Amino acid sequence: MNLRERFGTELFRKVAGPDGPRQRERVHGTPGPRWFAPDSPVARVHGDASMFVGGIRAVMLQSLHPAAMQGVADHSGYRGDMWGRLAQVSIYIAMTTFGAERDALQVIRAVQRAHESVTGTMPDGTPYAASDPHLLGWVHAAELDSFLAAHDRFGHRPLVGAERDEYVAQAGVPARHLGVIDPPTSVDELRAVLAAYGPELRGTPAAVDAIRFLVLHPDLPLAARPGYLSLVTAAIGLLPPEARRELRLPPAPPVTNRLLGAAATRTIRWAMAPAHAHARALQDRAGT
Repeated sequence: MNLRERFGTELFRKVAGPDGPRQRERVHGTPGPRWFAPDSPVARVHGDASMFVGGIRAVMLQSLHPAAMQGVADHSGYRGDMWGRLAQVSIYIAMTTFGAERDALQVIRAVQRAHESVTGTMPDGTPYAASDPHLLGWVHAAELDSFLAAHDRFGHRPLVGAERDEYVAQAGVPARHLGVIDPPTSVDELRAVLAAYGPELRGTPAAVDAIRFLVLHPDLPLAARPGYLSLVTAAIGLLPPEARRELRLPPAPPVTNRLLGAAATRTIRWAMAPAHAHARALQDRAGT
């Protein structure tokens, strides 16, 4: 195994978890109808290396909703198993974007069952529930905004024109099944949704603590940390200024953000190329 294959294998194992190879076979190799074509906007965005930056930005942005953050603080294993949580999210995105429809629906049902137990009370006594469509709507909008922002900046083939609205509409398909009510179907609608949530957002102590942990304690070998910090720096650079202030994140020069993010995503794209080729071969065999 050469350097590229070793790096790609280790990166995939870290992001997708120990069950990643089996899940990849299931996602790309299971025959049956899919929701999206292999070259559709949603497949292009969710299959690109820029998702590494977009995913970090999404976590940061999502933490600004106090109820969503309280659910993470009360129920999540982000301190003890940050990468395990990431693997669950990555499998969900892969399955609902590239997997057979029946498998996509199955993983959505699994998430819904997990959400049933994520309930609690805010410090002021207000109850919260992960299955609340309002909270689901915020998580979805923050993800879309982050994935699109990262792809615009670092994607291999950025979306143009009507492709951008198509991406937002396509990403709403699994969101509706999950429980999001009337997800946005265009970039303008997405911006309106984000603006509507604005008055509810703030950097609570739990949010600041969680993002500090995400930045400073990635549970990675020392040799891998500079690359991770490059992704984190790029993600911070893509946040709105008010989000950075609320999370007490330092601004970085735009040129630095661009250079670090571009270098990191190019390296990831290079390392993951064999895995992507394998996935395409599986898709061809599955008849997608």
